[in-house]
Amino acid sequence: MVQAAGGIKVADILNPYIPDHVVFNLFSLNEVRNYEGVSKPLLSAQVTELVDGIFIGCSLNHVVADGTSFWHFFNTWAEISRSGSHKILQPRPVFGRQFLGGLIDLPVHLPFSYREIIGKPIIKSSSFDAFLQRVVFHFPKEKIARLKAKANAEMGTTSNISSLQAHMAHLWQATTRARHLQPDQQVNYRFAIGLRQRWEPETLPKEYLGTAIIGVNVTAIASELLQNGLGWAASQINKKISSLTPEQARNDLEDWVKKHTLIPNMRNPTLLARLLTGSSPRFNVCGNDFGWGRPLAVRSGAGDKMDGKLTVFPGAEEGSIDIEACLLPETIQTMMDDAEFMEAVA
Repeated sequence: MVQAAGGIKVADILNPYIPDHVVFNLFSLNEVRNYEGVSKPLLSAQVTELVDGIFIGCSLNHVVADGTSFWHFFNTWAEISRSGSHKILQPRPVFGRQFLGGLIDLPVHLPFSYREIIGKPIIKSSSFDAFLQRVVFHFPKEKIARLKAKANAEMGTTSNISSLQAHMAHLWQATTRARHLQPDQQVNYRFAIGLRQRWEPETLPKEYLGTAIIGVNVTAIASELLQNGLGWAASQINKKISSLTPEQARNDLEDWVKKHTLIPNMRNPTLLARLLTGSSPRFNVCGNDFGWGRPLAVRSGAGDKMDGKLTVFPGAEEGSIDIEACLLPETIQTMMDDAEFMEAVA
């Protein structure tokens, strides 16, 4: 779909305080749930002509594909547009499901009906997310390196804790401080781990078209998280990621097939101590030249917007990271007044 947005400029989109009433309209399939893919499109693209630029919005059903699959598609689309040819350098997607052989029988039949799924209560964005604000925090490469060095030094290691893990820990602590939780409040951090390199007996190709991720949780007590330093917080994330073995990943998938569960409603406003990170700084986002030049920025649509959602993107400068934070306005303001947090922000 192609449309024009009169009066909207690139500068409006680049505003660190994201104008959701503008950006959300640049995407289609807003408020469409994954389970509605049985009757609604699985993929939708919308190209919007701004006053002084172009915005390309793409929506994809998360049951069909994960971030790796999404950006493989987007990278291929950009190459076709740029070159004007179907002879592309991007590797072809892999549709095979042979790696599931002997593990589960396809297709998986859910033990509840479509009517039962849609009958579950849903908190719409209009009823809760209207109170939220989105802002982009930019972290330069050199400041991320300092976070990594600090976390490893505190734990007496050299490089066990990665840059991303140290960065996630920095955000976890900052949001916990900003929320002014009770000292004994349990804080939960949920993030996705990719399974392509963890699958056995053979790894999945990165071009595998599907969803190959698993969500994991790290929990701590608020006072414990804030008193033990960056290194301790990062080490908790590191341990959780390191503990996911190929055997555990296969067992989790097999258990889910035996006992199906639905992800709980993460929009629930009573989950005050929840944090959720999606996407990855390793995706090729800034290289998507459709023939109009390199992109200036990336923004996400209305899907999965909730208090505590942190979306990670690579920054425009190599090695930098942009965090699109969706939080209560008072939480964001407190974080921006937090010298310890802002020391790592550009």
